[in-house]
Parts: sequence; structure tokens; C-alpha cells
Amino acid sequence: MKKKYRIKDNEEFQDVLKLGKSFANRQLVIYYVKKPEQVHFRIGISVGKKIGNAVMRNQIKRYLRQAFLELEDKVMPMYDIVVIARQPTKNMNFHEVKKSLIHLLSKERVLKK
Repeated sequence: MKKKYRIKDNEEFQDVLKLGKSFANRQLVIYYVKKPEQVHFRIGISVGKKIGNAVMRNQIKRYLRQAFLELEDKVMPMYDIVVIARQPTKNMNFHEVKKSLIHLLSKERVLKK
């Protein structure tokens, strides 16, 4: 995932969390805001310290970034998306994380048909 497609700035994170709609399952929470002027979607990933040590948190972030990379052509381009990982993600492999993410995005109609 290219860095220009990531949300890094704390202000932008807070805007998505305040203004965005949210949806969750047991493993992940997503917040999303529609921005019609955007050419490509942007993602922000948050994994709290309660989930595990730095190695575990970075692994979860890598899984989520890779899942978005594989879903790049299916995600609608006009969204800013923030993904927050919950406790059960530390016991999941990449395919389970991707399946959970697809479930949330398709439920909220952020994926193209």
C-alpha cells in the first residue's frame, strides 16, 4: 500500500472517527467517511497496546495493509477508512483477518459489486 493512500495525520484520524459511520464485528471496527473529490481510498489502521507486544501489533497492521492491497480494485475510491483491531485479531492468521475485513466492507457497501 503506497503511503499516499494511508491516513497518518492525527487530525485526519479524528475527523473520520467523529464524522464517520462505524460498523463492527468481533475482530474489527471500521469507521468510514465518504469524500467524493478523492481519486483513491485512504486507510488508517489502529492497533492498541492491549492486543499484544509491538511484534504482534505490527503483524496485524501488515495483515490489514496486505488485505487492502489485495482488495484495492474492489474498494470504492471515495472513502477514508479507519480500521481498529480488537483483541481476537491476535489469534488470527492473514486469511481470517482478510475474511473479517471483507465481511465488514461488504456489509457497509464500501466494496464494489
